[in-house]
Amino acid sequence: MNFVAPLLLNDLDLVSRPVDYVSYDVTSADDKDHQVSVDFNMTSQWAKNEPNQKTEATSGKTEKIQFLKTGTVDQQILKHKGDNVRIDWGYAYLASSLSEKAATLSIDSTVLKYSKVGNSGFLMIGYDDIESVQYFDNNLKAWWKKDGAVSIEQALESAVGDYESIIKRCIKFDNELWDEASKAGGKNYADLCILAYRQSIAAHKLTKDQNGNILFFSKENFSNGSIGTVDVTYPSAPLFLRYNPELLKGMLNPIFNYSESGKWTKPFAAHDVGTYPLANGQTYGEDMPVEESGNMLILTAAIAKAEGNAKYAEQHWTVLTTWADYLLANGLDPANQLCTDDFAGHLAHNTNLSIKAIMGIASYGKLAEQLGKNDVAKKYMDEAKRMSAEWVKMADDGDHYKLTFDQKGTWSQKYNLVWDKLLGFNLFPDDVRKKELAYYLTKQQKFGLPLDSRRTYTKSDWIIWTATLADDQETFEKLIDPVHDYVTNTPSRVPMSDWYETTDAKQVGFQARSVVGGYFIRMLK
Repeated sequence: MNFVAPLLLNDLDLVSRPVDYVSYDVTSADDKDHQVSVDFNMTSQWAKNEPNQKTEATSGKTEKIQFLKTGTVDQQILKHKGDNVRIDWGYAYLASSLSEKAATLSIDSTVLKYSKVGNSGFLMIGYDDIESVQYFDNNLKAWWKKDGAVSIEQALESAVGDYESIIKRCIKFDNELWDEASKAGGKNYADLCILAYRQSIAAHKLTKDQNGNILFFSKENFSNGSIGTVDVTYPSAPLFLRYNPELLKGMLNPIFNYSESGKWTKPFAAHDVGTYPLANGQTYGEDMPVEESGNMLILTAAIAKAEGNAKYAEQHWTVLTTWADYLLANGLDPANQLCTDDFAGHLAHNTNLSIKAIMGIASYGKLAEQLGKNDVAKKYMDEAKRMSAEWVKMADDGDHYKLTFDQKGTWSQKYNLVWDKLLGFNLFPDDVRKKELAYYLTKQQKFGLPLDSRRTYTKSDWIIWTATLADDQETFEKLIDPVHDYVTNTPSRVPMSDWYETTDAKQVGFQARSVVGGYFIRMLK
């Protein structure tokens, strides 16, 4: 039995199409004939938020498919927002090809049933959400709908017609992913990438704004339900940089628009654009000025690196300049504020956050250079060099570098440093990376490297970024292998958590989040 979600990132229509396949094939273990019956049931819970909501189910067919659908009687489209909230508008579908003569579909109360006598076949699971997200008070349809020109029935028909070719494409991609990831980081690394791929993509909704600009909204699953969170985009970006940078643009576009429209007036980047699925403006209670400004600048430079030009940056140059200047003034020794690791609390003089500011300033300088703004490029690159030299002196703590500039005897993962090599800045001496990595190996627990000296919990995405600082495969694997042990042995039976205890592999919080797309960063190297 195979469940296939055809998330091939070079085909946005397919990525957005809300139809997945369940295929099955039965073989005899004793080489004798047997009568085989396949039954597949799907409940109306797929289309509810609360168990007591009333639903209805109906059936239908077209020239190519037969289908059942179920949804709530009271269709409250885009009325609910938040975390751990299920969609209760639109309709869940169970469908099969009419060419499968032996397959029958039936409704038993609120249960959709597929039955077939025979050894092989496939069925389809679909969901028509009617409207996907609300973007600054405008309801937007999913990408696959083509502004309402494509119906769910047509999407299901296309899925039937494309079935064999899609399965072949998926198998081909699976093999290519395995080969590339294995070559980049070894078998255990490849296992982690395969585990992360679908989870990261599925935590997004693909649509476009009224001007046709791509929008790829993340939901901050099992965290706080924010939509379009910049510091969730940042760790997830490597997957999309590797396979389709247009999707990363789709993550950055709402934040750029928020500032450029005048709706967000602060001199640094916003944290989010709302609470899923309502993207009407930031709802997070506190800003992360250095964090989000650095993220936006770094990722814009990463897009330019991936595409070989800075055209995307040129479109947003004014606001990028504002954010770069904010980092110049406030980034070297950040004030007491949150960073992406906000669950760990506020921190002043955060050395890893300082690195992010330096990378952001260097990113702006690099983009200016690509756009032929040579005087601007020199100014910002010179400042980044000066700041990195200051950082080395301020953060030094003997055999490692501190968690905060003012606290001796502390340490932290300097995962933001990974961009110094990936984007070709080379601002920090190689000795900084080597000294940190050697120290990290003395601090590892059974299931991974703690985030910093304050606690024994960690973030799996950051471990892989930190491991990518290593030039040699042996050091990389020493940091990766405990993460592989974590996902293999964790007693927490949830969609992969990125925040867990390094001592016992138990989930601390978070699950099913897109940030695991960050596992792909080794491939960028």
